[in-house]
Amino acid sequence: MSRAKLTALIVACALFMENLDGTIIATALPQIAQSLGTSPIRLSLAITSYMLSLAVLIPVSGWFADRYGARRVFRAAILVFTAGSLLCAMADSLWQLTAARIVQGMGGALMVPVGRLVLLRSVEKSELVQAMAYLTIPALIGPVIGPPLGGFIVTFWSWRWIFLLNLPIGLIGFWLVSRYIEDVRDPNPPPLDTVGAVLSAIGLSGLMLGFEILGRDGEDAKIATVMLGVGSIAMLSFLWHARRHPNPVLDLKLLRIPTFGLAVGGAFLFRIGIGALPFLLPLMLQLGFGLSPLNSGLLTFASAVGALAMKITAKPILARFGFRTVLVVNAVFCGLFILAYSLFRPDTPHAAMIALLLAGGFFRSLQFTGTNTLAYADIPPQLMSRASSMTATLQQLSLSFGVAVGAALLHLTLAWRGTDHLGPADFSPAFIAIGVISGLSAVVFLALKPDAGADVSGHRPGGGATPPPSAR
Repeated sequence: MSRAKLTALIVACALFMENLDGTIIATALPQIAQSLGTSPIRLSLAITSYMLSLAVLIPVSGWFADRYGARRVFRAAILVFTAGSLLCAMADSLWQLTAARIVQGMGGALMVPVGRLVLLRSVEKSELVQAMAYLTIPALIGPVIGPPLGGFIVTFWSWRWIFLLNLPIGLIGFWLVSRYIEDVRDPNPPPLDTVGAVLSAIGLSGLMLGFEILGRDGEDAKIATVMLGVGSIAMLSFLWHARRHPNPVLDLKLLRIPTFGLAVGGAFLFRIGIGALPFLLPLMLQLGFGLSPLNSGLLTFASAVGALAMKITAKPILARFGFRTVLVVNAVFCGLFILAYSLFRPDTPHAAMIALLLAGGFFRSLQFTGTNTLAYADIPPQLMSRASSMTATLQQLSLSFGVAVGAALLHLTLAWRGTDHLGPADFSPAFIAIGVISGLSAVVFLALKPDAGADVSGHRPGGGATPPPSAR
């Protein structure tokens, strides 16, 4: 196995642990609440505290990697996440679990952007597509298998095993990173933008928590509005500050690079729809169709299988057609597949559902690989850490917004019908809306040049694929 693939797999395993944990806990909330003697509503602090850690640390992750070395920070992030998992498993009260989730979130916030940075600094551009294909899989599989796996664990074991399972994975990951990952850092990192870090932390916390509250319970709309207002004001203040600071914690000048700006902009719109899927699909299958959590999870797992199939086909597809064509056409396909989910009904054959979910998972994974790779195609090496922080921040924000959009659409549908009971057809408007939103990202990708990212994809407009730079 090449060093690039090995590095990608090591980083992907760590990110899978973080992505899985972020979704698996939601299924276990009732059992955890009963064990700790509290209510599931109060236990939502375990989710919001984790998100606070993400909001505070993701923007400064790139600076930490430059200052202390990407491998060192990545190893520390794995250890912190693993230690936080152990503390979660040992918690005997709501406040102990909340504090442990904050620790866990600190590790998770650094694992994603710094893990990606480790990969970006370890592979050649000609190998970047294949490496990103491996890295995309955890983001797609984690939210899919998290709910059914969480239901299985709390049904047959104890909720504490949700967190204990991270211990061996974390320790193995720490050893693999120490053994195989090179430590690359910026020899002259700039001073930390403290003001920008504070403003971005307040802004992202407000926005992410506001979106999360909207998605969790429409009755807390007033609180969510306040959080979104505070977050918006803080982010506007950060934008004013960043335009004047020579080295802001989130470098907006990166958006002037066409491939980066259009890739992350289109991906933000695309991920709004994708972020709503892990929220809407289980609700539709369980509340709308009456399936058990296990049967629901077995159906939605088809999209994960599709994502796995993509990793061996992404590179030849991008080499043949190029980033612009693939991202435009594929965005439309992904939107159409989401629209097709609006046609699901309780009597829809499961084989048809599995086929559509499998194909949808394949095309969504291809889109993630394409946007994630193109974003770094023209980024200079000295700016990779800043680009990784910016990308991770926008991804987390778009996914949170997607859940809020999905929840808001369900609430509007219920309000229109004048009921509080979700029926099978009540999910159709939500799937139609998010399918249109994701499909509209094709308009953004149309602005790409035909040869965008050619050095990475190997595509020559009008002539198929070109040999990698080393062969020319």
